[in-house]
Amino acid sequence: MAGPGPSGLEVLLSTLQDASDSESTLNILNVLDELLSAGTDRRIHYMIKKGGSEALLRTLVNTGCSPSPSSTILVPLLHLLTKVGHRDKKIGHKAEKAGAVLLLLDLLRQSLSDVKMAVACLWLLRVYASCVSTAALLGKNGALEVQFMLIAPHTKKHTRMVKAAIDALAALLNSKWNCRRAVSQGYVSSLLNLYEDWHSNDAENKHIPIRRALLHCLRHLTNLPAGRRALEQDGGMEILFRTTQACLASRGLESLAKSATQIMRKCYPKQPLPLRSDRSTYSFPLPGCPTLESAPTSEDDNLEEESDEEDTEIDDLDREEDDDLETDLTKLRTRPEPDRPLEELGQYARLCPELHYDFQDLDSDPDGEESSDEDGFLYGDAGPRFFSGGRREDQRSPGSKPVSENQGDPGGEGSGPSQAGSSGGPEPQLNPRDFHSQYLSSGTAGHEIPSMIERLLEKHQGCIHGHDPRVYTSTAANTKSIAGYSVLAFPDFWGHLPPPYRQPMAQRRQGVQRSKVFEDIQRLLSPADVVDKVVFDLEAPSSQDTVEDSDSLRFYSKFESGNLRKAIQVRSYEYDMILNSDVNCSHYHHWFYFEVSGMKAGVPYRFNIINCEKANSQFNYGMQPVLYSVREALEGNPHWVRAGSDICYYKNHFSQSSLPGRGQKGRTYYTLTFSVTFQHSEDVCYLAYHYPYTYSALQMQLQCLQRTLDPLKVFFQQQTLCETLAGNPCPIITITAQPPSRSWNHLHQFRNRPCVLLTARVHPGESNASWVMKGTLEFLCSSHPVAESLRDAYIFKIIPMLNPDGVINGTHRCSLSGEDLNRQWMKPDLKLSPTIYHAKGFLYYLNSIGRTPLVFCDYHGHSRKKNVFLYGCSIKETFWQSGSTVNTVALKEDPGYRTLPKILDKIAPAFAFQSCSFLVEKSRASTARVVVWREMGVVRSYTMESTYCGCDQGLYKGLQIGTQELEEMGSKLCQGLLALKRNSLLYSKLIIPAPAPGELSDNRLDHKPNSVFEDDEPPCEEEIEYHSDVCSEHGVDSTELDAEVNGGVSDSEEDPPQYGLKTPDRKSRLTAQLPWKPSVEVVAVTLSSHKGFNSSNSHCLDSDLSHVE
Repeated sequence: MAGPGPSGLEVLLSTLQDASDSESTLNILNVLDELLSAGTDRRIHYMIKKGGSEALLRTLVNTGCSPSPSSTILVPLLHLLTKVGHRDKKIGHKAEKAGAVLLLLDLLRQSLSDVKMAVACLWLLRVYASCVSTAALLGKNGALEVQFMLIAPHTKKHTRMVKAAIDALAALLNSKWNCRRAVSQGYVSSLLNLYEDWHSNDAENKHIPIRRALLHCLRHLTNLPAGRRALEQDGGMEILFRTTQACLASRGLESLAKSATQIMRKCYPKQPLPLRSDRSTYSFPLPGCPTLESAPTSEDDNLEEESDEEDTEIDDLDREEDDDLETDLTKLRTRPEPDRPLEELGQYARLCPELHYDFQDLDSDPDGEESSDEDGFLYGDAGPRFFSGGRREDQRSPGSKPVSENQGDPGGEGSGPSQAGSSGGPEPQLNPRDFHSQYLSSGTAGHEIPSMIERLLEKHQGCIHGHDPRVYTSTAANTKSIAGYSVLAFPDFWGHLPPPYRQPMAQRRQGVQRSKVFEDIQRLLSPADVVDKVVFDLEAPSSQDTVEDSDSLRFYSKFESGNLRKAIQVRSYEYDMILNSDVNCSHYHHWFYFEVSGMKAGVPYRFNIINCEKANSQFNYGMQPVLYSVREALEGNPHWVRAGSDICYYKNHFSQSSLPGRGQKGRTYYTLTFSVTFQHSEDVCYLAYHYPYTYSALQMQLQCLQRTLDPLKVFFQQQTLCETLAGNPCPIITITAQPPSRSWNHLHQFRNRPCVLLTARVHPGESNASWVMKGTLEFLCSSHPVAESLRDAYIFKIIPMLNPDGVINGTHRCSLSGEDLNRQWMKPDLKLSPTIYHAKGFLYYLNSIGRTPLVFCDYHGHSRKKNVFLYGCSIKETFWQSGSTVNTVALKEDPGYRTLPKILDKIAPAFAFQSCSFLVEKSRASTARVVVWREMGVVRSYTMESTYCGCDQGLYKGLQIGTQELEEMGSKLCQGLLALKRNSLLYSKLIIPAPAPGELSDNRLDHKPNSVFEDDEPPCEEEIEYHSDVCSEHGVDSTELDAEVNGGVSDSEEDPPQYGLKTPDRKSRLTAQLPWKPSVEVVAVTLSSHKGFNSSNSHCLDSDLSHVE
């Protein structure tokens, strides 16, 4: 039995190639057009699949090679090929194979005087050139010169041909070979002149597509360094800047302004940062590293990460997300051997004082053994240090003296600033600048400092609960920094209160980034207007002394957690600022914290941080930096507040020099720009990336907490986990409830409470993690009934700051070794990563004595997402997300890792369960979360990520997060932990509905898996990058090209097109000038002679295509 014959479409295409008369060819072309026009693109793709492109190309070759090619056939054929070809990804290769590429170029040369034929050739040539190799072939055979001949200065005639020629030229410039040839022949200058001419003469904006196409050509040419140089040398920046300014007044010219702006950004000459070296100003000699050059650096690490779980822009975005998922079941289920001998673990027994404390006298101070250490912090030998301001002198106050025991009572009920007494007489009117200068002035004036401080502290004592400036000063005196800080930042000394209001997300002004970019470009165009004066330089020998200049702001950052390396005045009220790299490396420019003074009130100052490294930022989505005013603080408003307007974050023209000997391309930088209008003249203000929280603040908080505790109720022990590289103690805290008595039952219950281990601040720039930890510590030490129940239920082991050195020295991500400590957990080095080494050793010890923590949670901050959320570990969810064929039904996994995040989603307003992820990634194998889960067997091992920005859901939706909300999150985490203790007396009283039995054990995901690489935000409304292609990938815009081919574009002084594939009324106009038979009849007559085709099936041709709809 014979098989089925060819389909109607296949027969029609075959007949088209064999047709010998014009009428048959035109009729078949018209039938094809009708069939394709009646449906969607799926019909065209079906035709391509059936060999439609090849059939049309062979017909073109047969017709074009005839002795006298007929434009009557060629024009509709070219139109149909254009319509089909730009949807065929292989059209260029197919055309080369059929010999139709150079044929088309010859037809174009022969038709230069025939506008309609030339336009049809140009459209198809544009489609061919979507293939780079085809574009290069055309260029090598003179296509560029032919195109350029057809591009005329402004004219009202034949504009369709001009537009088609420019589009074809842009398509040819997809080839680098063509770009190089065009640049060498001076096309950049010619295109600039053409663009300026069309811009100047197109007053009624009737030819926007032509102007846009010219910019498209320039965009391709400026992808080459030679093209960028040519544009700059030919005055292209001035031309584009001037013409773009004229476009801004009309919304209809937005596409021109956008394209021109991107070209100018790309062509702005690259410059190195104005620094002697891109390495940090500070260096630290490392154990076993004789020279700085041999010290470990982070240059080979992932340079774009923010938190240990945060999405990355360099390595990870080039890799499919699912490829990073760990799908090796052996690695996921097998517990590695310990990285040290078990004999070494005995040293950590001291960190479990609850196990050996004998409680002989519950009325005595259970912390007596540590009092000597604490006295060392409180009464250090070094005198107190004071904040800076006005003039700088890096020295201790000569009049300082030890703080006595009865000075200040952080737990007292002192009156607020407005109610304070004035026993010392009338308070003089204080100017913040003068006030600050007195603290650091030398000579006899220094003897007045103690009395002034005492009068102010007496007036304002007790206004900030839990903060004692005297204690802070004495603890800061013992803090060891690389630079030897001897100045306190006023906000850290004085303290912070959350403002009595919540601040909404900042609204982004439309076009704000473009306006800032234009200001940047004006520096290049008008260099005489640029001041270019260095007003602060951390590397300068006298960086503490600023020359008095009433026309400049004064900057300072040499205090704990400060980071500002250099400030350059650009214009009267604009400053470029450069951040310092992390110690012992040349990367991680993110965290900033500096002082500014000498301002004028009511004047908007623009600040540009020009060496940011991330590819995007929450500053593009409503986040503001924080500001602290000394004057406001002295007037009773000691608040860090969100401040700044016209905020945006975009790629700039600065770049890092290539790494010698490594073949690595130099890094490009991004600018964070914002404007601040200060309320008071001659104020002293502080600006920071986020609410600062210093190491000295932690030490002060721990002392103040311990003073307020009832030792009969709360077992609170502060010990030292180890010393850091710089010699700063890393504290570890034990918090639980005291046993009611020394009876065996009470002591047995006390010592067998499950353990919870909490850590924070392994990344110094994540100060939000410390505010969350502050909330946790204060809640656990409070008299709240839930806190009391928590202390009865658990023993809390807390390491509130895993990277003290980094916090002290103002780094963003690394320790003094130049390493990311949260990438060292798999095999930490005792000498280079002591805090991680001993934290992991302590976990090993707890595991070895059968006291593996019930919960481990590492507090972090996330700069690319909103809300607060948890990352955990699940084998099943990892396999589900990866699409692995492993049968997860047979895998047994405790679903308890989901309990805590679900509880927090119910009780914590800032928490978002939908942002949680429980995937195990290969790139996170050495982080705390994954190592504690794999090596210690802690099911509930988490990273808690807190936003720097704010929330987009829940009670705080649309609000920026503040310290109050962060502290609340710390307390809510504690409350959530109570739900894990099912027999807790208060469990049923909490607003925590018990999870249904199936809720946590369901083997199906109840939320979309959230990859740690994903951004929550949509693409920024303005292009952050300037190499982004603002046009379609191959320069062929399907919608625009279809409209042109279908006759939707015509010239006002030309006759209406007579060779369109279809007009806007969807009627075919292929053969408008010739009579033709209805489609079905044509098909029947044409195909009846084809061998093997049954004429009775001729009416099924339409269904042959319609079935694909």
